[in-house]
Amino acid sequence: MAQKLIQSEVQKQQQVQKLSQQQMLQIKLLEMPLTEIEENITTELDDNPALESSSPDDAMNEDHEESYEEKEESFDEQQEREERKSELDNALDNIMQDDEMPVAFGGKDNNQNADYEEIVYGDTVSFYDKLKEQMGEVDLTPKQQEIMEYLIGSLDDDGLLRKDIDTINDELAIYHNVDTSTKEIEDVLSILQTFDPAGIGARNLQECLLLQIERKPDSKQKDLMKKIISECFDEFTKKHWDKIKAQLSLTDRQVESLQKEIRKLNPKPGASLGETEGRNIQQITPDFIVDTDEDGHVTFSINRGHIPDLKVSPSFTEMVDTYKNNKKGMNRETKEALLYAKEKVDRAQGYIDAIKQRRHTLYVTMKAIIDWQKKFFQDGDESDLKPMILKDIATKTGLDISTISRVSNIKYAQTKWGTFPLKFFFSDAYTTENGEEMSTRKIKIALKELIEKEDKHKPMSDDALKVEMDKKGFPIARRTIAKYREQLGIPVARLRKG
Repeated sequence: MAQKLIQSEVQKQQQVQKLSQQQMLQIKLLEMPLTEIEENITTELDDNPALESSSPDDAMNEDHEESYEEKEESFDEQQEREERKSELDNALDNIMQDDEMPVAFGGKDNNQNADYEEIVYGDTVSFYDKLKEQMGEVDLTPKQQEIMEYLIGSLDDDGLLRKDIDTINDELAIYHNVDTSTKEIEDVLSILQTFDPAGIGARNLQECLLLQIERKPDSKQKDLMKKIISECFDEFTKKHWDKIKAQLSLTDRQVESLQKEIRKLNPKPGASLGETEGRNIQQITPDFIVDTDEDGHVTFSINRGHIPDLKVSPSFTEMVDTYKNNKKGMNRETKEALLYAKEKVDRAQGYIDAIKQRRHTLYVTMKAIIDWQKKFFQDGDESDLKPMILKDIATKTGLDISTISRVSNIKYAQTKWGTFPLKFFFSDAYTTENGEEMSTRKIKIALKELIEKEDKHKPMSDDALKVEMDKKGFPIARRTIAKYREQLGIPVARLRKG
């Protein structure tokens, strides 16, 4: 009896270990961004002769990407896939018990799950460098070049120039010993505003949109767009299209057409170039391509890059079948060769299953994020991001929180509004004094804007900021004001005095 218990315990340990090996492979692949998974697959194809590319000369590209609206897996298909996977695992288990050979998934790299936060993929080119390249295409005097470089370095993350010209004039004189005038700075700024992308260097949203409209071909629609943004901007920001329609004597059809055209404008032109202020950025290959059409419909696809379709080599499969059917008639040398083939087949199938599982996990996670944050993907307004934590997406997808964390850690999504890490879409919730739940990100954005617009000669205390935030619809505690201000890197009032 004791011997049976020991054997049972050993078998359980072996099964747990086998499951753990497959899980370790899945985790390893799930954590990898696209560029690294491509390299890993290439290495696995080289190392395992039983693993083949079913389309070696035609790697999957964007034309073959899966759209979540068009090819969503039905319940029956999912059930069938899981049944096939279960049957396959059982078959492999039976072979393994017959031959008592260990499975070799993952190899020596299993424990090398690096902190990818510090890895830079591709060449690093800063926003500053990209705009500076365009400087070489225009004729500038040495003095204008100094002013231009300072203007580029003063752009915020959206690609806009939030500093006023007088402040820039003072800073150039104090910090760079450049004696200039506001007129000269404005002249150089007008040159910067001709750079790509359109809207770069604008001093506010209104100017940003007008700069983009100005580059459109001349037409009546262009003239109407300019009138809306220049003459009806307040109504536009409040989405009072009925007032705009009356003021400009527009028809319903014109309003609809103008709305579609204006939606194509990018309020954050800097997002397409990455970070600003001369900071080096990663040249990212996005894992997801998110598209928003003119009517606000959001779709996405998983970027397959150069990942080929994988299959188990038929010749190796035949060798394993031969072995299973003719074990008794084989000599030792032949048996060892066929056992080697079976190990490679087992490893290849496990790798293929892990790749498929990775893709499925990426798919359901991104779909849940888009469903949750659809408003942001429609308009690109960061303040529209709702409170969303890992647990929310884990509950929505049925996946573990740790799995959602791995997907979100170093994956990127390319959107109409720029390329963002998935972590960008997550934020905690804050329950206001009125019991309302708000995104901490939205509160911080409002606080930052409030401080940026304050009288620099009389900056507001945290108590005063609390009062103003309450007026704006953010009834939060003074201590929370202080906490968020510190997280934003904004000093106390006395240190902000200009």
